[in-house]
Amino acid sequence: MLDRDNNGQPEENAGQTPPCCSSLHDGKRDDSESAILPSRASVLAGIWEIVKALTAPSGLDVTLAKVVDLLRSFLQMRHGIISLFDSDGELEITVGAGWTESCGERCRTYLPRKAIDHIVATDTPLATENIAVHSAFTAADMEVLGVSENIPVSFVGVPIRVDANVVGTLTIDHVLDNGSRVWLDYNLCLLPLIANLVGQIVKSHRSFDGDPEQPMAQQDLLPKQKHPARQRNKIHVEGMIGDSLALRGLLEKVAVVAKAKIAVLLRGESGTGKELVAKAIHELSPRAKRPFIKLNCAALPETVLESELFGHEKGAFTSAFNSRKGRFELADKGTLFLDEIGEISASFQAKLLRVLQEQEFERVGGNQTIKVDVRIIAATNKNLEEAVARNEFRADLYYRISVVPLLVPALRERRSDIPLLAAEFLKNFNGENGRMLTFDPSAIEVLINCDFPGNIRELENCVYRTAVLAAGPSIGRGDFACCQGKCFAEALHKSRFGKIALQSPPIVPLPAVAAIPPAAAAVAVPPEITSQPPLGPAGAVQLNGARMTDAERVIEAMERCGWVQAKAARLLGLTPRQIGYMLRKYGIEIKRL
Repeated sequence: MLDRDNNGQPEENAGQTPPCCSSLHDGKRDDSESAILPSRASVLAGIWEIVKALTAPSGLDVTLAKVVDLLRSFLQMRHGIISLFDSDGELEITVGAGWTESCGERCRTYLPRKAIDHIVATDTPLATENIAVHSAFTAADMEVLGVSENIPVSFVGVPIRVDANVVGTLTIDHVLDNGSRVWLDYNLCLLPLIANLVGQIVKSHRSFDGDPEQPMAQQDLLPKQKHPARQRNKIHVEGMIGDSLALRGLLEKVAVVAKAKIAVLLRGESGTGKELVAKAIHELSPRAKRPFIKLNCAALPETVLESELFGHEKGAFTSAFNSRKGRFELADKGTLFLDEIGEISASFQAKLLRVLQEQEFERVGGNQTIKVDVRIIAATNKNLEEAVARNEFRADLYYRISVVPLLVPALRERRSDIPLLAAEFLKNFNGENGRMLTFDPSAIEVLINCDFPGNIRELENCVYRTAVLAAGPSIGRGDFACCQGKCFAEALHKSRFGKIALQSPPIVPLPAVAAIPPAAAAVAVPPEITSQPPLGPAGAVQLNGARMTDAERVIEAMERCGWVQAKAARLLGLTPRQIGYMLRKYGIEIKRL
């Protein structure tokens, strides 16, 4: 509810349209309104200039002073002041028309402090035709505003809000005359609109950590932002480059998961940066100042892996000349990252499960139980669910490490990050080799359109390889191996996600297929031909280490698959049509089981 003056005047009827609104809608005004109110054209032009001033690259105090100057250009007013408060409620910025840094204190002298406090406390506009008869103004306020018996003053003040919080006020005053009631109603309609615009720009400036010089022309207008809080708290992780939605979503989850002591399983293809994500979880957690220990489980045989993780006592085995702490002890109170955990043997899975459950173990060759407090982050590029179904991975261990699974996106799912990553790799290459290479736009287009089955690791190799071989000062489209028919990335991608079966035979040269490029010849993708599909060199092929004829290989595959042609075709890397042709050619009778 608007706070009106208490000089006996009745409050405005809530259902009555304010004169400013009606004048802006129908353009009909009487002579008294035309004398006191600005034209519609001047108001619209003024608001447009205010919007431009608010979005121009400038300091916040300078921007707000421009707003007051523009208001003064089309409104009848003596003083106009914008005041902002800090988080403690103290005056932070006070600007008025013609403001300069040297006259900031002078603007404060025109502030009716009791009235300002009233607006902030009630979060409602304050309007009065004559401040001399309003209880919100003290004698000191009337003195600073130059009120006397001969000079009565009208006043309008509105709150400036950021979200639901009042952060300041916008006030104007005017010498009382016969049109003051119209002037009040008009400005009670207009000033909240201006205050809302000011509130948005204040929110924007404060969201950039108080940097008043942040050029707003380079930012989206804040009303268009759906998640300003998320942008303000964007997570930055050293070594992780990009701003795609997939990466931002992952980092937001990382920031949440990091705060809890809970096991995390990082899923994703090789080369996606799972180790960087694990390090980010550690650095954003309460354990950040404690050790971050990592171990690649696939790089060591089981006996060595046990010693690496649990440590060993002196004399535990032939070369154990001294006692040695394992990775679990080194990571005590910190984080242990177990990469490629899907590669550990079934027997070692049982040993690891006990440590994860009890947080205690014995060194190799020792009998003293050691208790530790370690957070486990595991990573794998295998499908653990399928491994559990095939009894290759213990289900109880799977449930122990996969409390919070996080999927690290492949590079093809965050293509917008490729230019940033490529630029960083090229910058590193230039620094290491004393070069000054740059990318042409055509080169960036080639990179963005590549699937990169090896993900970030392959992109880095691609950039380095191309930079080494580039002849000119810049890298263009023609410098890439894929544009010269020498890149195996596409063939590798097909071999990983196409027809290659888990038990496919070793790769052997395909006979008499001159039209197949080298990339296709490197993978077992049979060509589509109308004659006999070659299964290997003429006369014999390899299967399970034994030499077989084509007919023997087909029979072996059919028996292994229960005489189901579709399954046998997948096992051999053929189509159902091709294996049907082979059965007919060699006269193999299909057994009905």
